[in-house]
Amino acid sequence: MSRRSRTLAAGLLVGALSLGLAGCGSGSGSAAGQGCTPAHQFPTISGGTLTVGVYDLPPFISTQGEGGLSGIDADIVKAVAAAECLEVKANNAGAAAMVPGVQNGRLDVVVGDWYRTQERAAVVNFTDPIYLDDMGLVSADGVATVDGLQQRTVGTVDGYLWVDDLKKMLGDSLKLYPSGTDMQADLKAGRIQAGVDSFGSAVNTVGSDPAFKVVKAQPDPRVRASEQPAQSGFMLPKDNQAMLDAFNADLAKLRADGTIAKILTDHGLEASAAEVGTPRLIG
Repeated sequence: MSRRSRTLAAGLLVGALSLGLAGCGSGSGSAAGQGCTPAHQFPTISGGTLTVGVYDLPPFISTQGEGGLSGIDADIVKAVAAAECLEVKANNAGAAAMVPGVQNGRLDVVVGDWYRTQERAAVVNFTDPIYLDDMGLVSADGVATVDGLQQRTVGTVDGYLWVDDLKKMLGDSLKLYPSGTDMQADLKAGRIQAGVDSFGSAVNTVGSDPAFKVVKAQPDPRVRASEQPAQSGFMLPKDNQAMLDAFNADLAKLRADGTIAKILTDHGLEASAAEVGTPRLIG
């Protein structure tokens, strides 16, 4: 399943079946280890623990690594947990199970490059935006403009924000794939001449291949996502305002002291992705 086709409806249908997590209980985020004073007070499912929903979408999140989670979002949520004197407990499930997990009180927070959309915001709380997910172009010659995609066979992942606009421009020259892995396989095999992907995902999967170049698409008014990249955030329970306020305060501090920018560059992305602008939701 592509990241952008993680629809709310699909999540609601399969979430109860696919999320094998502990039941909801009362707890306090202030339950701290000796010598640790939490920055804020808010309830969590289990006292002293932050239960985090994770799946595999590198470089943003992976179920590998210490504690069962690693990547950009893992590093950021661990920093928040440290500020709140909470231990992180990773719960691994499919992407479609994440929204129901937050709704049903089985997850405190979900991480992993979730676009801040109006549909999701109706049923969960979103933190303030953490970083931007830019539109990336992948090709052998480093094409950087939408115009440069014309007269080529181009692939992208179905469900991304730019798909409809590219369809209007490229017509039958645009091929849709269920995942970035499938698209990249065709790119390497020469069946397409360029790919359009999340810049972060493309850097992670193709960036080390000397045969290809990954660049951020130059802004073009014909493709809205190139001018206004998606803002990503963490998803939290709708009924836990104290947690949302605490996360937003902690994230603001991590942005101000340069931690978020450093985490992004440590994982191969650009520090400028931390410059998110005014919070907005995708309609």
